[in-house]
Amino acid sequence: MFVGFRRIEGVSSQSKEESRLQQIRAEEQVYHDQCYAEHVLFEPGSWLYKPVKTVLDLLPKLRNHENVRMLDLGCGVGRNTIPMAEFVMNHCASGRVIGVDLLASATEGLSAYSEQYGVAKLMRAVTSEIEAYSIEEEGYDFIVAVSALEHVRSPDVLRSKLFEIADGVKPEGIVCLVMSTNIQECMISTGEALDPKFEVNLQTEELQVLLTEAFGGWEVIDSHAKQLSYLIERQTQPVRLSSDCPTFSARKSVYP
Repeated sequence: MFVGFRRIEGVSSQSKEESRLQQIRAEEQVYHDQCYAEHVLFEPGSWLYKPVKTVLDLLPKLRNHENVRMLDLGCGVGRNTIPMAEFVMNHCASGRVIGVDLLASATEGLSAYSEQYGVAKLMRAVTSEIEAYSIEEEGYDFIVAVSALEHVRSPDVLRSKLFEIADGVKPEGIVCLVMSTNIQECMISTGEALDPKFEVNLQTEELQVLLTEAFGGWEVIDSHAKQLSYLIERQTQPVRLSSDCPTFSARKSVYP
């Protein structure tokens, strides 16, 4: 009887986790669909205004690579993906940029913007969970994931994906990861602490351990963290979201 009870308890726990995951992703979709509908890429007024400076700063390091392949995980409508493709078009003999996002509104937007900015021939947009997208071993010169990996299903999935990303980078290729850690949400009206609506919420130190495991022996280009705090809405109520924001970029060694 006790063993049977434990089995039922496990199923119930899994069901709760899946329900929480679906709730988080439903809220993500509402927020992002609204953002993409109300704001134009690269126009002031939202976080779509500018690409991430770290991503732009890393691109020239790939100038001498041949047949450059780039991957943007959690690409959205192309805040970083479009500049990546423009770099390939202007500075590389040939190449390809793939953007992966869970939301169809994101990949549809990316396809439309790639036409608008004249890089559609270099682009491919894929609608997929990040954890479900298979990264080809040593298939990419540059893999980017900005504000994306905290949205995989679990810390265990994150760890596996980091190793998959590491294996997917070519020798002398570069990885650029930006995540949120130590995430806290607080209701403005009452000061009540809320359950942060993120699938993975590690402490910054925990993420640093995972990065060291996955990218040990790589040449670290940049590794730092800053604190962020801004207002968002949850169920139409104003909420303050605060977090650490670690940035990690590194080049893969030619030698194993």
